[in-house]
Amino acid sequence: MNRTRTAALALVAAAAALAPALGQGAATAAPSTSYLQDPAGGEKAMKSMWTKDDMHKVEGRFRFHPGVQYKTVTGPGPEGAREYERQVPDPRTLAWLPSYEFAWSVSDSKLLKKALTTKDGKHPIVVHAVLRTAKGAKAGEVHRELTDQPATGSRKVEGGKRIACDTGEYTVEWSLTRSGYGTLTGTLRWDSDCGQYRTAFSTENGQQR
Repeated sequence: MNRTRTAALALVAAAAALAPALGQGAATAAPSTSYLQDPAGGEKAMKSMWTKDDMHKVEGRFRFHPGVQYKTVTGPGPEGAREYERQVPDPRTLAWLPSYEFAWSVSDSKLLKKALTTKDGKHPIVVHAVLRTAKGAKAGEVHRELTDQPATGSRKVEGGKRIACDTGEYTVEWSLTRSGYGTLTGTLRWDSDCGQYRTAFSTENGQQR
């Protein structure tokens, strides 16, 4: 769980230092940690299941992207050139805008069970994810019924709903279905704390908020 954490604090500070000049109040995004759902084995490993006759297999992998967002404000220039104003991130406006990434692989055995598999044809893939609060309330949800998908593919789905910083732990429940083959499921936990990003933005831009 939470095996892959891809964004380092240094990247966040860099994003703050190089925040685009979008104008006061404009929203932008910073690199954020992503969370890879089990299984053990690292970046490429997938959950998998065979049909009862051992002739067809579906594999799936899920990644949760919290998506740090913020607004910019006018601030002083860098050290030694304070008179040159720039747009800098405002730590007080930090929030999350999650997205959900699904990857799949569909295999078919032609002659022998669980052997001589091929990955071809088009497939119906259904992806679903729910973000729940610590009390079990639904804080976000995505559902897509994808038709004519390649045997190996992926899809990132924007959640479209902001989540406030520092609102506790959440659980992501996800599923990936290939009709007639089976449904893969999983869960992972996510902490909505924004402390490291708020500190990075404030320090990098000389802000004390």
